[in-house]
Amino acid sequence: MQFILGSGSPRRLELLAQIGVVPDAIRAPDIDETPHKAELPRPYCARMAREKVAAVPAETDDIVLCADTTVALGRRILGKPENEAEAEAFLRLMSGRRHKVVTAVAVIRGEKLWQRDVQSTVKMKSLSEPEIRRYLATGDWRGKAGGYGIQGPAGALIPWISGSFTAIVGLPLAEAANLLQAAGYPFDGGAA
Repeated sequence: MQFILGSGSPRRLELLAQIGVVPDAIRAPDIDETPHKAELPRPYCARMAREKVAAVPAETDDIVLCADTTVALGRRILGKPENEAEAEAFLRLMSGRRHKVVTAVAVIRGEKLWQRDVQSTVKMKSLSEPEIRRYLATGDWRGKAGGYGIQGPAGALIPWISGSFTAIVGLPLAEAANLLQAAGYPFDGGAA
């Protein structure tokens, strides 16, 4: 049995290490992440996690974990910005408002699938022009849902959250540990 992390995210790797889980292999799946017409953020995120975990090559007894993080403003999905202009537009949309961050986790072993999703609420402060410019200049928006990562420079823009900090970063640890345990991952008496 191998444990395979189906993600290229260094943040997910670091989060798993916090609970003593080190993957035997890392295989980032390549799937189409385009939302379906009128698809809502939470079902979209859950579908992405399921499609990712199904796309990772694995042996029957391997345990594969994949996750997807989606930032939503109302019914609108704010994906990974394609460029700085889109990242800026996302920041302006979220400035002074609350938004949702949904992270879905899927674990597969053989034919069996375990899945959970966690929804958190994040408040972004009202952003000034200099704050927007400063943040965009960091480049931290690249490759992040909604164009920000709460664990980086954008943390200074977030005065309040309700929910799971680790889910907002990209992997809800309590839920991930429970799913791995259900799949038979051999925790060695660690934090999980």
